[in-house]
Amino acid sequence: MSAGAGERLVDGYTLVVFDLDGVIYLIDRPIPGAVEAVARLHDEGRAVAYATNNASRRSSEVADLLTGMGVPARPEEVLTSAAASAELLRDRLPAGAPVLVVGAEALRAELRAVGLTPVTKADENPAAVVQGYGPQVGWAELAEASVAVRDGALWIATNTDRTLPSGRGPLPGNGSLVAVLRTALERDPDVVVGKPESALFETAARRAGGGRSLVVGDRLDTDIEGARRADLDSLLVLTGVSGVPDLLAAEPRRRPTYVARDLAGLFDPAAAVRVPGPADAGGWSVTDRDGLLELAGSGRPLDALAALCAVAWSTSEPALPKIRPIGPDAAHTLESFGLTATA
Repeated sequence: MSAGAGERLVDGYTLVVFDLDGVIYLIDRPIPGAVEAVARLHDEGRAVAYATNNASRRSSEVADLLTGMGVPARPEEVLTSAAASAELLRDRLPAGAPVLVVGAEALRAELRAVGLTPVTKADENPAAVVQGYGPQVGWAELAEASVAVRDGALWIATNTDRTLPSGRGPLPGNGSLVAVLRTALERDPDVVVGKPESALFETAARRAGGGRSLVVGDRLDTDIEGARRADLDSLLVLTGVSGVPDLLAAEPRRRPTYVARDLAGLFDPAAAVRVPGPADAGGWSVTDRDGLLELAGSGRPLDALAALCAVAWSTSEPALPKIRPIGPDAAHTLESFGLTATA
């Protein structure tokens, strides 16, 4: 079944909160249809916000980047994990306190903006270490952070995304770099600020003035889990990191409210589906035969996906199920979602 019987998904919400990389753009190029979708929201006078775990750009830089792509954006609409981390440290540390930065210049700039002092060496006695993604981060910075944390510095991670999307496929993200320190120190960061923690989304939702907010993301482990922690509805778009195999194997805390191939699902009732849906609807039926799911019938691929979610998610142990297509339409649908059919 579609997101609503003839109703546009977007009409049920006061605010749409977008993730950026994998939803609006891929690295530095807009994803097809994204610019038009956001322009349509603006034309209709709808409130939008952007919540990103990327700590390598300041809010103003992200707004400039979006505007350069044809998406007019204001800095106050952009919520970054770098700015949120700086604000957290501002509230915990004395004014001017030294903070060792592992990450990009944007993270240092956010610290300066709240009155803290970025440093680069453990022997500068930092009160805290803040770790965010930066393409030039290497062993030397991680080594200094390791020493500082062992000496008692508070350890803040802007986010723990294991990967980030690229035109060459997923590449190591800040979570992978945090894992290096986690291994060396044999402990976790004291605080993780970005998604899947709920702070960014809760901040955005407060701007909705009591109305409903919809989170749009491409990652189950950050965007969707973060939305669920913030008790917000979510739309998974299949333009970034998480695909249909990930969706079918998702744990309950990472299951979205809706799924669409792209942002057209905000406006076209036929281009989004609520998940899970009925196991027998929309011309499709899914039958569980001792752990082997049989997909039969014909109809919209998204309705087949909703039916597959219904049966796959009914098991106590989430895992990617084996699926057998019954008939050519079912086989084609599985192939379109990147699913391997079981003979």
